[in-house]
Amino acid sequence: MSWGLIRDDWRMKVLALGLAVLMLGAVAFSQNPPTTKTLTVALNYSYPPNIVLINPPSKIDVTYSGLADAIAKVNTNNLVATVDANRALPGNAVKLNVNATYLGGRDVSVQTPPPIAVNVDTLQAKQIPLVINVTTASGWGVSKKTALCPVTECTSVNFTGPVSWETNLTAAVTYAGVVGPATGCVVLACTVTQLNEPVMLRNAGGPLDLSSVRTIPVATLDIVSVTLKVEAVAGVTSSTAPLVIAPPSQPPPQGYSITGVTITPVTVVVGGDPAVLGRIQRITLPGVDLSKSTSDATFQIQIPYPNGTSGSVAIATVVYSISRNPNVSPSP
Repeated sequence: MSWGLIRDDWRMKVLALGLAVLMLGAVAFSQNPPTTKTLTVALNYSYPPNIVLINPPSKIDVTYSGLADAIAKVNTNNLVATVDANRALPGNAVKLNVNATYLGGRDVSVQTPPPIAVNVDTLQAKQIPLVINVTTASGWGVSKKTALCPVTECTSVNFTGPVSWETNLTAAVTYAGVVGPATGCVVLACTVTQLNEPVMLRNAGGPLDLSSVRTIPVATLDIVSVTLKVEAVAGVTSSTAPLVIAPPSQPPPQGYSITGVTITPVTVVVGGDPAVLGRIQRITLPGVDLSKSTSDATFQIQIPYPNGTSGSVAIATVVYSISRNPNVSPSP
């Protein structure tokens, strides 16, 4: 046998081996092809103790790729998405980056999801006086009204949440019904009790339902319901009513916002026709013009007592705390 034949025979064998390997790879590749999929996973947030995220998204779509057998192992337990808000500053539509990671190994490649935009606010705790609203029948008045939480008297509640929600924030509980003969008051004096009356929040934007808005951390109220105890007498010609103030007729200039409102006095004694007194739940002061206020502003406001009544105080002092909005920069 010549050297030429040996050389050609060796080359043919190598070529045959290469073709066999390629065919084997092609078969394996057809059975386990590269695959790309998208999975919706929960978003996990890290944040400092002094901020709150308002309406942050709870989920995000994450795209990942790899060989089919590796992709089949991906699920919501080993594919995680996190948002680091530790350096976020208060502001609207603050940009936050999302990081997605596969915990099952390196054989799956994960694409970085797009950033999200979240409203960021300062987290603040605030004590709020608890207002008790009671409506009495004609000729009846309230001599005493008490909120029990659950067995001891409470005159205030504690709210923890976004500071922007605390503008003109009030807490009130209302006796359901009209105190008088319909509630068993058939003598000159009586006491009625009502269990588990909800505490309702209200701010400059109207009623505030904490369950309707998602926040991280969760906005809370330490007392959500109370037991009301109302003592009523016939022929009362005075009662106590809380003062609240309507939203400003004009807001502060652009770049400034209201961070707090204080009303003095908090309540006033109202006298007059018992039938009218029984319908008074609160007295609302008219809104003021803040269009030129760039710092704390104090107003003396005439208290608008209802017709047929008068009050112990004629003028209320209202102090608005006004601050410049913080400069907002995207979180890295």
